[in-house]
Amino acid sequence: MSKLSFRARALDAAKPLPIYRGKDMPDLNDCVSINRAVPQMPTGMEKEEESEHHLQRAISAQQVFREKKESMVIPVPEAESNVNYYNRLYKGEFKQPKQFIHIQPFNLDNEQPDYDMDSEDETLLNRLNRKMEIKPLQFEIMIDRLEKASSNQVLYIVKISRLTVNPFSSFVLYFL
Repeated sequence: MSKLSFRARALDAAKPLPIYRGKDMPDLNDCVSINRAVPQMPTGMEKEEESEHHLQRAISAQQVFREKKESMVIPVPEAESNVNYYNRLYKGEFKQPKQFIHIQPFNLDNEQPDYDMDSEDETLLNRLNRKMEIKPLQFEIMIDRLEKASSNQVLYIVKISRLTVNPFSSFVLYFL
């Protein structure tokens, strides 16, 4: 299918255009033989959609009357909302978290360790506190650093033997 158009492409300022005066105009019969039809550009729709009457009316109105796009309307079915169904599916039990992203503070003195002591750790700390004074926060920092260091690097037999040969007090001082 082809649509009628007066110009297939935009004007070029570098090319001269012919100018006709009223007496020089060719007869209407001569103009009819001039084929100005331009192949129709794809609309971006499927073939079945192009045959729908309301779309054809909108496309032809745009071509014939050169209407503005705001005045052309393609009917769209209205969406319905079922509030009861929504409330039944999504209960309002959401609690806003205190923070979305956890950022470690720049001051390392105030940094809290990721490790938390449990009851077994408390008994071990009580036994160690008979020989030396270790605060619970210091113990958590020490175990946290030990866990992070052992997960990031493999402990070789030489390192393990050094850790086991040294007394525990020097081991504690190593992490503090």
